[in-house]
Parts: sequence; structure tokens; C-alpha cells
Amino acid sequence: MTKPSLPELLHAAVTAVGGTERPGQVSMTETVAAAIDDGSHLLVQAGTGTGKSLGYLVPALAHGERVVVATATLALQRQLVERDLPRTVDALHPLLRRRPQFAMLKGRSNYLCLHRLHEGMPQDEEEGLFDQFEAAAPTSRLGQDLLRMRDWADETETGDRDDLTPGVSDRAWAQVSVSSRECLGASKCAYGAECFAEAARERAKLADVVVTNHALLAIDAIEGAPVLPQHEVLIVDEAHELVSRVTGVATGELTPGQVNRAVRRAAKLVNEKAADQLQTASEGFERLMELALPGRLEEIPEDLGYALMALRDAARTVITALGSTRDKSVQDEDAVRKQALASVESIHDVAERITNGSEWDVVWYERHDRFGASLRVAPMSVSGLLREKLFNDRSVTLTSATLKLGGDFNGVGASLGLAPEGTEAEDAPVWKGLDVGSPFDYGKQGILYVAKHLARPGREGTRDDMLDELTELIEASGGRTLGLFSSMRAAQSAAEELRGRLDMPILLQGEETLGELIKGFAADARTCLFGTLSLWQGVDVPGPSCQLVVMDKIPFPRPDDPLMSARQKAVDDAGGNGFMAVAATHAALLMAQGAGRLVRATGDRGVVAVLDPRLATARYGSYLRASLPDFWYTTDRNQVRRSLAAIDAAAKADEA
Repeated sequence: MTKPSLPELLHAAVTAVGGTERPGQVSMTETVAAAIDDGSHLLVQAGTGTGKSLGYLVPALAHGERVVVATATLALQRQLVERDLPRTVDALHPLLRRRPQFAMLKGRSNYLCLHRLHEGMPQDEEEGLFDQFEAAAPTSRLGQDLLRMRDWADETETGDRDDLTPGVSDRAWAQVSVSSRECLGASKCAYGAECFAEAARERAKLADVVVTNHALLAIDAIEGAPVLPQHEVLIVDEAHELVSRVTGVATGELTPGQVNRAVRRAAKLVNEKAADQLQTASEGFERLMELALPGRLEEIPEDLGYALMALRDAARTVITALGSTRDKSVQDEDAVRKQALASVESIHDVAERITNGSEWDVVWYERHDRFGASLRVAPMSVSGLLREKLFNDRSVTLTSATLKLGGDFNGVGASLGLAPEGTEAEDAPVWKGLDVGSPFDYGKQGILYVAKHLARPGREGTRDDMLDELTELIEASGGRTLGLFSSMRAAQSAAEELRGRLDMPILLQGEETLGELIKGFAADARTCLFGTLSLWQGVDVPGPSCQLVVMDKIPFPRPDDPLMSARQKAVDDAGGNGFMAVAATHAALLMAQGAGRLVRATGDRGVVAVLDPRLATARYGSYLRASLPDFWYTTDRNQVRRSLAAIDAAAKADEA
């Protein structure tokens, strides 16, 4: 029997999901297949509506070797495992004459821990373990969540937190889950044979396609202990998120609360001298943190250096002592010791990392209204790590709707550790970029309006002219507005002001869960939704409910963001343009994501309004505009009001 061709396989898969083949999807499928076959690397920009999931799944399944697909959001993981993969596998089975297996794999703390559920969890103040089910009042929200999880544990096949509906709070989940450091290990645990996390790993070992998240991919790369099974092909979807997720995994934190918990957990398990040493170091650190002012520490102050060395040394003493001391009164000593060890090791590692002081790390203080001060350390850049760990011994395809910034892939490529496209050097992975376009006619479906007449936004203070402009735009569009703000404070003050001016519902992020807000926004065309970061990328509302997307200003990083400003300075010091490489790239990526909220289907029409004149007047404006979909561009405020009114009238006529 002849091997089925790629076009045949794609046609079968697209038909099975009830879709239509698009030229961009065909082009993507062929290029991904070629990259997999010759072991090369690929960056693919595939606009909304291209059908990019099938564009990489079909060649991956046809290839026959194991493939790992890593994605940023829970929604896409679920879509792949519950919808796209089952349908595609069914459609390709008759042609491939085999049925590829697929599985989802996440970090250990995403799975219910049967040991913690049945034996209780180690308690900080008392000896041994306590039964969290007895401790929580059955009438409290926590108590109800715990009882529901106990019932769910008997019926779930996966133990995966995301399969529990409705979900539970982080606090409730923490009572029945463990981190990889706290886990006893399958061989030592009484429930090892039934462990949900171990079962997920076993399924992944047998699967042809393993769907995971960016965080686990980062842990696999950074920690050196493989968590993902061996694979020949890696596909990173939502690849514009990868650098920030990897940075998150590589960031360490120390807080007084975290250190105090470690002291309490270790106290019962080590000799008095070791416990006192850690207690004293903890108190010294806490005193310093009470005086900590937010901001970057370019050099570690002497008193902080001493406090961190004391913490590091005390933690090392405790780690050694934990191995030899046995307190007979402690129940389930292994679990209690494992949790204490995890807490103390975490403190030791961060204190040692900051004390050692790498020139590639950025250290800063942060202060939170509710949680107080924290000391944080993050890598200046993860590009070297990604170049070394990501592109070795496998073909890598990275895809997203936004990878091409300012007209090429080199900005995103550089953040991933890649040399400019076409560069041939010994240690530079060879790659190519492909933009498969979009099925949408952006020039006819959307308008990019820049309010050139407004005053430049300052750092603080109200922008009355911006609020007047926003009011008029929303009135012209009859509601139907997604407001994307550069800060939560700006979103709140705009919502407060416009609720007094407009007779339309204005929903505000934080007043309800994101899912409920988006549902409410989609259900009523007159409704507006205002919010910040997660709305720039997390809203998918096709149709007449979203016909105006407003950005209050260009979303540059805050000037006092320690990590971003350190990265910018490093590029400047190396002779580059730090503003363009860091701040403008960050803004371009967010703006491209935000503008992508407008046109989600072929019938969508509307306006993206940027209420920041710098997009029209500043030198970097053309770079940012080149990163956005190719909308019709105007700075004419009267023209845009007429267009919005016409779009609103057409939508009302359709609704009628």
C-alpha cells in the first residue's frame, strides 16, 4: 500500500473537524513536515483562523516518531486533547493504518496526591500530620471544597485538577497536592501504585504525541532531570509566551513567611542547635525585609549579604541534620521530613544563588500591599539557556499568531537565542521563518485609528482628554467595546468615570472571574469589558459583541520594572539599542495580541483605537504599526466615528 500524501491527510483531518482548508494551513503543513524530516527548526506565524493546530498536528502524526507539543494556556491544552487530537487521529487512522496514541502531561502539583488526601498533610505547628478534612469546618467554603475533592478522588481517572468542575481555590488544592520536591516517590509511598501523577507519566511514555505546558518544558530544560519522555520533535504553540514562562520558572524568591514556615517544619526533625541556627538567621532576614524598599539591587548591600550567608549556612546545617535525626513522636515521618526538606532546600538554593552573585542574574526587592516584601532573583536573559537546551538533538517548530515583529522574525528569534535568519555559524541553530498569513481581509474588515490629537500620556495623573475620546468612541459604536488598559489602576478609573457618563453596562476585570466576564461581554452587545494584561491575549469573542478594541496607551514595560530595565541596560552596554530590543519588542508583542482580539471570524468588522499619539508621531511608531494586522490606517477622528456608527447600525439591522 502506498504511503498517503500530506494533502490527503490534511484533507481528511480538516473534513473531520468540519473546517475548510486554507492556503496558509496547507503551506504550514508542508513546511512543518519538511522541517521534521530534515531535523531543522522553524518559526511559523499563523494568524487567527488559519487552523494552525492541524497545520502542525497532521505532519506530527504522519511522522511516526514521538512528538511533544507544549502550549501556554490551559484552554489550548484542553482543546488539543479533548477535541483536535481525537478527531484528527480518527480521521487519519484509515489512511495511516495505525492509531497514534496521545496523552497530557503536567507538573506533579497539578495532580491529586492520594497520600496527602488519605494520610493528612504535615502541619507546621504540631507534630506529624493532621486531617485537613476534620480541621476545616464542613460549612466553610474550604471544607465544602475538600469534601467534594474526597468524593471526586473515588471517581476521577486522571486526578488532574483541571478535570474537577467546578474548580476549587488554590488554598483548597494545596491541601491535597504536593510539589515534586515534597513527593515521597512512588517506591516509598503507600499509594505509589495508584498515583495519578505517575500514571500520567506512564501514559506519556507510551504516547506518540505528548501535550504539555511551557512551564514543564522549562523545568525539563533547566533542572536537568528529564520529566518529559525522549522525543524527536518539539512543537511549541503560543510561542510568543515561551520566554516569559521560562523566565518565571527560572526566577527564585525569598520571603519572611516562606522562611518562617521552613523553620517551623524543620524544628521537630533536627537537633536544637541546628533549629536555633535557622531560627536566628530567619529573624535577621525578617528584620532586614521590614526595611526593604522596592527596586533593583545592582550590588548586594553588606547587611543583606550577611543575612543571606547566615540563611544559606543554617539551611545547609538543617539539611544535613534532617538526614540523621529521628523524632519518634512524629507520625508518618517520611512525609513530614520530605516537606520540611523541600522548604529548607528551596531557601538554601535561592540564598546561595544570590550570595554567589552571577553577572547574568538580576536581584531586586518587591513590596506587595498584602504579602509584604520579597527578595527575587531572575536571569538577565534566558536566550542562552534556550539556545543550548531547546534546539539540541530534535527538530523544533515554534508557532503563534504573533511572532513577526516590525516586519521580521529576528526580534523573537533573538529572545529565543537564535542568530538572525540565514546566519550560518558553528553554535547557531539554523532556522527559517514562515508567515502563512491569515484568511481574513484585515484591510477591509478593520480600521486602525490612532488618536493623534490627544496629549502624550504621562506616567501618572488622569487623562481627561483620553476619557472624553473613549466616551465618544463607545457611544458611536453602541457599546461592543473591549478596553485594554496598561495598568489596573487605569482600567478601574476609566470604568468608574464611564459608568457615570454612559448608560451601558461596563464590566471590570477583578469584579468577577475572567470566564464569567467574557461570557457576560459576549452575551450583550451593549456591554463593555475593561481590564488589563490577561484580556490583551485571553479574549475570543467573534461577532458583533466586540467591534471596538481600545488601547489606552502603548504598553511599554514600567520604567521601574527591575528585570526589564536591567535587560534594556545590558543591551545598551553591549552597544545595541536597549529600548528597541526590550521595551519596543515587549510593547509590539502585546499590541499585536491585543489587536488580534478584533477580527476572530470572516464576518467580523470593527476598529482598533489606540489613544496614544506616539503610535503616529514617535520614531518607533512605524515599527509598532508594522507588528499589527494590516488594518486600514487613519488618524481622522470624525471618519472613525462615522465608521463605528455604520458598523453599529449594520449589526443592529442583523440582530433585528
